[in-house]
Parts: sequence; C-alpha cells; structure tokens
Amino acid sequence: MRSKSVIPAAAAALALGLGLTACGSDSGSGAGGGDSDTLVVGATAVPAGEVLSYIKKDLAEKAGLKLEIKEFTDYVLPNTALQEGSLDANLYQNEPFLDEFNSSKGTDLVPVVQAYLPPMGLYSKKITDIARLADGATVAVPNETTNEGRALKLLAAKGLITLKDGAGTTASPADITANPKKLKFKELEPAQLPRSLDDVDAAVINNNYAQDAGLSPAKDAILVESPKNNPYANVLAVKKGNENDPRVAKLVKLLTSPEVKKFIQDTYKGSVLPVTSG
Repeated sequence: MRSKSVIPAAAAALALGLGLTACGSDSGSGAGGGDSDTLVVGATAVPAGEVLSYIKKDLAEKAGLKLEIKEFTDYVLPNTALQEGSLDANLYQNEPFLDEFNSSKGTDLVPVVQAYLPPMGLYSKKITDIARLADGATVAVPNETTNEGRALKLLAAKGLITLKDGAGTTASPADITANPKKLKFKELEPAQLPRSLDDVDAAVINNNYAQDAGLSPAKDAILVESPKNNPYANVLAVKKGNENDPRVAKLVKLLTSPEVKKFIQDTYKGSVLPVTSG
C-alpha cells in the first residue's frame, strides 16, 4: 500500500541518519544574525555536514568564504528555517523532495547545484549478478510515492521494465508498460526492505537503510544508480531570489571542485558519489 504522505517517508532517501530535532554547530551570526559576510548553511550530519565541514576547514578561507554550519537531525526544519530566513542555504535533500515540500508547504525554495548522490541500489542474498534475476522473481520496493518511483526508474534504466512515457518521479507499478521477466513487486516500508532480503529475490533499498544494515552500495548492490544527470542527487538550496548571492556562488564553486570530489570518493568509497554531468 502506498503512503499518502510523501514528505515524511521520502525523507529516508535524502541523507544518512534520521532524527527529530535541530541543533546548531558553530557560534556566530549570518542569516538573521548580523554578519552579512557569513553564509549560514543548514545540513544533516552525514554526508552533508561532513562535506561542508571539510570545505570550511580546508577550502573556504582561501576562497574568501565565511561559512557557518547549522546541523539538523530532521528533514523539515532545514527547509522551514531557510524559508523564514534563519538560514542562507541548506544541503540535505534531493530535488523531487524539494518540489514536493514547496507544493505542500507553500514555500519558494530553489535548487542551486547538485552536490553528491547517496545512491539507491538493488540488493539480493540469492544472486550476485543482475543477469541471473529469474523470470517471475519477486522484487521488494519502497511503498511510498517518491522512493517507489525512484526504485522503478532504477529497474527501468537497466531494461528490466519499461515505464510509460511521462512517468515521472511518482511512477508506480501501474505505469509499467513492459515487464519481460514478469517480475512481481512487493511494496514495503523503506525501513523494512533490508530485512526483506531473506524473503524476496531482490530489494531496492534506500542508501541510509542499506548502510544501516551493513550493506555497501559499492560492494553489495547488484544494481546501483548512476550519478550522471541524476535527479535524486542532493542539492544546495536557497530561497528564491537568492540564487545569485556571491557567497552562494563561492560555495557552489567549492562543492563542485576537484578537491571536494576527491574528498567524497576517499571518504565514502562508493557509498556516496560525486555528481557528474553530460
């Protein structure tokens, strides 16, 4: 059964870690605090907070950027704080989630740049090669709108299914137009997917739940999302009208720099991927 509420469930796809409250890291001012030179950015701890901390420690001063990081442990407060002006930007969410948040909450937040991808993957305890997925196999997928659409798009990208033209980020099994292997789909709560691997042939699992279960996208997934032009990459977001803030431009340049790409590769070893384009 599909969830009727997109935002709470979709949050699982955004970053590693869950929680309920927000807390600040660093003291000082910025958005709403008096130091207009300081860019105040909200982030969840991993990977966004770690990436931003690396930038602050090793790259920001040379780039002429004063950076303050406010750490959050939920997925609503960073957007409400950005809308209300206590943040200048945030980094933790993908664009489909941001679009849904804007639609449901009446906010006007916009993505500025993709930063990295926590990839969704297909995992199995029964096979180690996607080519060995049997006809009639049962594949577990998230049972909520945004993540189910994302899972089906991963399968479609490999040619396991075909989705109808125009099926977007909210695609469902009803949008499947071709299913040559006659796969059966079992819709489960995202947090239950790792535990389902004993009972199904394969499961498409969100990055954070996979890692919580000791699964590595790089080592254990038999199919994993590509970061190339991926709409589910986490984005740096700002309130509409602030896209051209010079401080934001400096952070964008650093987020897309070779140094940050190397940091992501060396730190996460395939569990989080640098974004590519083209």
